[in-house]
Amino acid sequence: MDTILKTFSIHYLLFKKNSHYLCKLKLTLIKGKKNVMKLDRKDILKALETITIAGEGKNMVESGAVANVVTFGDEVVVDLVLHTPAMHIKKRAEDDIRKAILELVSPEAKIKINSKIEVPDKPEIKGKSIPGIKNIVAVASGKGGVGKSTVTANIAVSLAKMGFSVGILDADIYGPSMPIMFDVESEKPISVEIDGKSKMKPVESYGIKILSIGFFTSPSQAVIWRGPMASKALNQMIFDADWGELDFLLLDLPPGTGDIHLSIVQSLPITGVVVVSTPQAVALADARKGVSMFMSDSINVPVLGIIENMAYFTPEELPNNKYHIFGKEGAKNLAEDLKVPFLGEVPIVQSIREAGDYGRPAAMQTGSVIETVFEEITRNVVREVVSRNESLPPTEAVKITTMAGCSAVKK
Repeated sequence: MDTILKTFSIHYLLFKKNSHYLCKLKLTLIKGKKNVMKLDRKDILKALETITIAGEGKNMVESGAVANVVTFGDEVVVDLVLHTPAMHIKKRAEDDIRKAILELVSPEAKIKINSKIEVPDKPEIKGKSIPGIKNIVAVASGKGGVGKSTVTANIAVSLAKMGFSVGILDADIYGPSMPIMFDVESEKPISVEIDGKSKMKPVESYGIKILSIGFFTSPSQAVIWRGPMASKALNQMIFDADWGELDFLLLDLPPGTGDIHLSIVQSLPITGVVVVSTPQAVALADARKGVSMFMSDSINVPVLGIIENMAYFTPEELPNNKYHIFGKEGAKNLAEDLKVPFLGEVPIVQSIREAGDYGRPAAMQTGSVIETVFEEITRNVVREVVSRNESLPPTEAVKITTMAGCSAVKK
């Protein structure tokens, strides 16, 4: 209830009338303003003591993560210092702060959080950057057969349509798919001389630069290599290639969590990783392991989000019906559970499979539902890359400076 401040102002009006001085007393009731709620700094700190940051045993006040708290009436400013560049930990900490203050102190509090990342100097398995490549995004999956390569190809096409310069490194040494998906099976990279050194020139298709072990083996030949040999071949495709200027280099990783993944993170400063999964429990269990690998302290690569492939099936004759053949929203729920962004879902559509088989990615089907689906997912990927580069220390990667054709990206 509003508090009314009652005060009285007394005015003496003296005036002369009929040779007498008369005095008139005027009383005025003055209404006061509504009291402004004042937050107490001690109450804020007490609420923040209920929060523990992932990976730390102490609460955020005791651990020193809360550098300062300042209150101004109903406003509070929290200065937060984190010691890990993982994007999901930063977001979760900020969400927990808002929730704790609103629930334990005041639901009307206006909260501002200034987050700062201070990563201690320690040896990390980060490689050297490739000159001219601004962002390196790995596309991974815990299990094979979930459509990771198809998603990679269509994201690459969507990025190119937005005006970005894009390359794909087909790092799936034992099962390369990109030559088929871009209709360049018979192509071979040529050798060019750059600064006196011989380099491989990537094959180009639909404006996208591509390198794959599939260019160096016959279609019927199995690649029977041990881990070190596969890693050496991968490093040659990474560093002995003339990639030129790229906004994005997409890495189509093999399924699982093995030698190739370790070689990649040791060789390259990965900007972030996108994980692809289907909705069923078997695939989600392996996707969870994949996310865990990249989030681990030894690897520490930001997870940009999860994409759900084969999310549902809609028959052409029943366009309003959705049949969740492999389960419903499994990858979406996994993303929420792991506190990482959900980047979108791709339905089961026959034309996606046909387009991949014929070497023309489905995202190139102008005006189609599939084009819209992959455009939205790609915008979400770009948004997360921009957010990651703005809020986390660079893993020796350069920020995006060209946003041509990407006006719909929400910053």
